[in-house]
Amino acid sequence: MSESVTIVPARHQRWRRVRKAAAACAVAGLVMTGAFSAWVVSLGPLPLEKAKQVSTTVVDRNGKLLRAYAMADGRWRLPVDAKTAVDPGYLKLLFAYEDKRFYGHHGIDPLALARAAFQLGTSGHIVSGGSTITMQLARLIEPRHERSLYAKLRQMVRAVQLERQLSKDEILDLYLALAPFGGNLEGIRSASIAYFGKEPKRLSLAEAALLVALPQSPERRRLDRYPEAALAARDRVLDRMVEDGTVSNDDAAQAKATAVPKMRKQIPILAPHSADQAVATMKDAPVIKLTLDAALQKNLEALAHDRAIAQGPEISVAIIAVDNESGDVLARVGSPDYFDERRAGQVDMTRAVRSPGSTLKPFIYGLAFEDGFVHPDSLIDDRPIRFGSYAPENFDMTFQGTVPVRKALQLSLNVPAIALLDRVGASRLSSRLKQAGTSLVLPKEETPGLAMGLGGVGVTLQDLAQLYAGLARLGATKPLREIMLASDDRETMRLMDQASAWQVGNVLLGTPPPENGVHNRIAFKTGTSYGYRDAWSVGFDGRITIGVWVGRPDGAPVPGLVGRTAAAPILFDAFARTGKIPAALPKPPKSVLLASNAKLPLPLRRFRPLGELVRTGSDQAPHIQFPLNGSRIDVDRSEGGRNAAMPVKVAGGVLPLTVLVNGISAGDIDSRRQRLIDPPGPGFARVTVIDATGAADTVVIRVQ
Repeated sequence: MSESVTIVPARHQRWRRVRKAAAACAVAGLVMTGAFSAWVVSLGPLPLEKAKQVSTTVVDRNGKLLRAYAMADGRWRLPVDAKTAVDPGYLKLLFAYEDKRFYGHHGIDPLALARAAFQLGTSGHIVSGGSTITMQLARLIEPRHERSLYAKLRQMVRAVQLERQLSKDEILDLYLALAPFGGNLEGIRSASIAYFGKEPKRLSLAEAALLVALPQSPERRRLDRYPEAALAARDRVLDRMVEDGTVSNDDAAQAKATAVPKMRKQIPILAPHSADQAVATMKDAPVIKLTLDAALQKNLEALAHDRAIAQGPEISVAIIAVDNESGDVLARVGSPDYFDERRAGQVDMTRAVRSPGSTLKPFIYGLAFEDGFVHPDSLIDDRPIRFGSYAPENFDMTFQGTVPVRKALQLSLNVPAIALLDRVGASRLSSRLKQAGTSLVLPKEETPGLAMGLGGVGVTLQDLAQLYAGLARLGATKPLREIMLASDDRETMRLMDQASAWQVGNVLLGTPPPENGVHNRIAFKTGTSYGYRDAWSVGFDGRITIGVWVGRPDGAPVPGLVGRTAAAPILFDAFARTGKIPAALPKPPKSVLLASNAKLPLPLRRFRPLGELVRTGSDQAPHIQFPLNGSRIDVDRSEGGRNAAMPVKVAGGVLPLTVLVNGISAGDIDSRRQRLIDPPGPGFARVTVIDATGAADTVVIRVQ
C-alpha cells in the first residue's frame, strides 16, 4: 500500500514562509520590549574577556608590526583600531554590504530584518541577511553552528547587551579582530597581512571587496584552497555595490580584472631575538612597543644575511644600531637567519660574551688623554718591549718605531696601547668601564691585566655599542633601551671627560676606511680576537652608533677572519643602509688643547713610561716622594676626620711646582716642596707634579 503525498501549492508555501518571517519579527519585538527578561538573565554575562584575547604583537617605535605570536590554539588574531589602521574605503564597503545603519541602531536593525524576511518569503531563498555587525559579533563571541530561531534570538539579545556595554567604535574594533577569514586567520589585519603582505591601512577596491566577502563563508572561500569561489564572492560584492551606487561601473570592472591571491604570505618575523626577549620580559602584554625602526631593521637583516652567506656556511653576523642621544636601540640583528641551525640562528650574538680584540684600545687612549700625560700628537715608541713576562707584538709582527699617538691608535699598534695601559692601570680601566655600565668578563680567578688591552677579556657587542655611543656623547654613556615604557628613569654614566672623548673620536675619524668606505665620515675601530675567532668593527657618526660582529657562534677559529676585511665593510654598508648621510661629530669642547707636537708642553711632546722622568738641561727633575706609586691611601671622610687632606711631597724640580690630580690643577707646592690637597673620590687617581721647566713626575694611587 503506497503512502499518499499531499502537494501544497507554491503560493501556500510562500505564504507559510511569510508567516514564519513575520512571527520571527514579532518575537524580536517582544525581545526588544523585555518580554523575555527572565530568559535573558539566565544567559549570564557576555564572555568579553575571552573574546578580547589577541595574539601578542611586537611593534616598532612607529607602531609597525615587527613580529606576532599565534595564540595558544594556533589562531592568528591581531588587535586592530578601525579609525587609524583600516582603509576607510573598506569600512565604506563593509557598512554598505553588511550594516548600512550601524551607527544608528542599538544592535538590531528592524528595517533590515523586515527586508530580509520579505525577500525570503517572496523569493524562497535568502537574498540578504538581516544580521547587523553587532549581531555577527555576538555570534563570533558565542559560536553556534545550528541555524535556528533560538540561535537568532540569542544573537539579538547578545547584540543589545553588547551595545549597552561597548561603544560603537569598540564593537567595530572587536568585530574586525574576530571576523573569520579562513583557516587560522581571524581579523582583518591577519587576513590582509597573510593574503596581501601588508597592513589593511591602504587597500585597493579589489582587496577591500575580497575582505568583505570572505567572512560570509570563510572555509569555502579560502584563497589557498578555493580561489575561484573567493573570486566569485568578491565579484558579487562589487555587483551589489554597483547596484547600490556605492561603486561606479568602471571602478568595479577594473577591480574585477584583478586576480585574487592563491597563496598565503608569512606573518612578519622582524627582529625575532628582540621580540623573544621583550615577550619574556613583558609577560601577558598584548602589544609591546620597541625602540627599533622596522625599516632599518629590515635593511640590516638583509645585509647580515647576504654577508653571512658570502663568508661561509657556518659563519654568523650580528649587527646592532644605537641612537647616540637617547641610547635607544634602533636595530638588533642577532643572527643572519633565525631558523638556520648551522649558524645557530636562534642564538643572539649581540648579547654573547666574546673576546673584543682591539676594540677596547680607544678607551685606553681616552684615559691616557684624560690623565694628561699624553696627547694625540705626542710621540710614542713602537719597539719591542717586555712587561715582566709579557712581550706584546703587533698583528703583522713588525714595529713602526716612533710614531704619533694618533697614528698608533689608527693603525691599532699593540705595543703603544699596552704601554699606555701599563701607565693608566688595567684595574683602573676595568673600573672605569664598569662605571660606564659595561661588565667585563675575566677568566676565572683572574684580575685585570695588560692582556685585556688586546682582547684578553669578555664583552658583548651591545656593551661595546654602548661604550662607543658614550664617545659620541662626549664621554657620557647611557644604558641601552629597547622596550618603550611610559617612564624612562635611565641616568647617564661617566666614561671619561668631554675633551678626552672628543680627542678619541677625532682620532678614530681619521682611521683609513675599507675599500667601500669614505674617508673622515665615520669614526670607527676594528678588532680581531686571538685565533681568528671574532672579527669586530664599531663606529659612530654624530647621530648613530653601529657595531658589527662576525664569527662562528660555537667559538671555533676561522682562518683569515680579520676585523678590517670581514667586519669593517659590513659596518660601512650598514651606515649606508640607514638612508642618511653621516652626521658630523660634535665640535671640540673649549678645554681641548689643539696644537702640533712642536707647540705642546714639554711633558706632552713624547710619551715616557711610568718611572721615566722628564729632565731639562742639568736641572734635577721633580720626583714625588709621597704618595708612592701604586700605594693605597685611606681617607677619613667622616665629619671632623683628621685625615681629610692628603699630603703630597716632592724632591727636586724648579719652583714653582704645580700639582695635578686626574689632570685637574690642585694648586702650587710651597718652598718646602709639600702641599695638602683634597683627596679625590674613591678609586684610582693619578697625581702629577710639573715644575717651571715642564719636567714632570706621575704616580697612580688608589683612594679608599
